[in-house]
Amino acid sequence: MRAADRNYDFNAKTEEAFTIKAIILAAGYATRLYPLTKNVPKSLLPINGKPVLNYIFDEIEKIDDIDQAYIVSNSTFANHFKTWAENSTYKKLIEVIDDGAKNESERKGAVGDIQFVLEYKKIDDDIFIIAGDNYFTYSLRDAYAHFIKLGEDCACAKRLNNPEELKQFGVAEIDSSSKIIGFDEKPLEPKSDLVVYATYFMRKSTVPMFSSYLQEGNSSDNIGSFIKWLCERKDVYAYIFNGECYDIGTRESYDRLQTITTK
Repeated sequence: MRAADRNYDFNAKTEEAFTIKAIILAAGYATRLYPLTKNVPKSLLPINGKPVLNYIFDEIEKIDDIDQAYIVSNSTFANHFKTWAENSTYKKLIEVIDDGAKNESERKGAVGDIQFVLEYKKIDDDIFIIAGDNYFTYSLRDAYAHFIKLGEDCACAKRLNNPEELKQFGVAEIDSSSKIIGFDEKPLEPKSDLVVYATYFMRKSTVPMFSSYLQEGNSSDNIGSFIKWLCERKDVYAYIFNGECYDIGTRESYDRLQTITTK
C-alpha cells in the first residue's frame, strides 16, 4: 500500500511511531531591516507585541510528534535566542545552535545551516524546516497531518493572484495530485500562481540529500535552489493552505504586517 493511500486518523493512537525534529532558520543578519535588526534578530522582532518566533512556536506546540526544536543562529545573536528560550514557557525541548558566523560575510546560508544542524545533531528522523521570519495564519498541525497521510515531502504553498508579487518568491508548478513538477526561485516570468514558502516537512530519507546537494557544489544560500534540485530527484508535494503567510524581508513589509495584525 502506498503511503498516500493510508487512512490516517491524526487524533488516534497508532502502532507506528512518528518523531520529527524541527529546524528554525534564524541565522541571517537582516541588513535590509537596519536599524531595527542592528541589535535584535529579525525572528525576535515584535508583531502586535509578540516576537515572530512565538507565533511559530505556538503552532509547533500543537504537533505532538515534534520532540525537539533547534533554532540555528549566528554568533552575534545566539545569546538573544538562548535568553528567549530560557524565558519561554513552551513544552518542547528547544536548543539554540550557534553556526559560528560572526558577521554577514561568514554566513553559511540557509542550506548550509540546515546541513550544519543535521550533522551536528546527527539527525536521522523526519524533519520540519521553517524560516524564523515567517508569520502565518494557517494551521501547521493540519499541514503536518497532510504530510503524515501522504508519506512524502511536503512544501507549504498558497495561490497568489498578483503577477508582480510572484516574482519575489519561489513559484511551483504542480500536477493533478499536487506533486511539484517544476520550481523556479524568483522567476521573471512565473509559470504558475503557486507560491512556496520556506516551510517544509521532509522524510528522513531526504536528510542525506542536503549533503549530496552541497557536495555537488550547489549554492548553500537559498533553500529554494535546494527544493528545485530535490524535485528533480524525488517526489515533493505542495500542501496548499488556506490562510496567509508573510515573509518579513524589508522595513516596508514589517511595517505593513504591523498594520494588518492590529486591524
